[in-house]
Amino acid sequence: MTEKRRDRDSEGRARSARPRDGLGRPLPYGAPGVERQPEGLVRAPGETVREAQRLLDGGRPFHAHEVFEDAWKSGPDAERALWRGLAQLAVGLTHAARGNTAGGARLLLRGAGGIAAYRDRAPYGIDVAGLTAWAGELAGRLEGHGPVDAGAEAPRLI
Repeated sequence: MTEKRRDRDSEGRARSARPRDGLGRPLPYGAPGVERQPEGLVRAPGETVREAQRLLDGGRPFHAHEVFEDAWKSGPDAERALWRGLAQLAVGLTHAARGNTAGGARLLLRGAGGIAAYRDRAPYGIDVAGLTAWAGELAGRLEGHGPVDAGAEAPRLI
């Protein structure tokens, strides 16, 4: 049996070097793919929101999730649930666009629940009420349907 080696970074953590498509699905090595988001960037909150919105508008929710994940991992503890919830919304849209509508709906609702506590604060201008409404509405439409167009269904963050 041939041993499969995983791509690793300099610290030994698994990192896939395979190219990915616009929805983050791995492609064969050597295939042309969509440029990935650099991992581990620490951005100002406003920059995080702007970059994620650009990616969402471009139909790349998987990549927006990676931007939110960086904020979740590097931000203050008091904001982790916000960024994690936003990442879950982006992943929910990713799954819905890939055709996993049941999983997409679950993640959309989980993400909406995660950000709901921020509804009265609207941190960084994020429209938490609008996002929770968007997530609930999209999750409701997904049951029994095929993939959605990620760009057409992209939410407005602010």
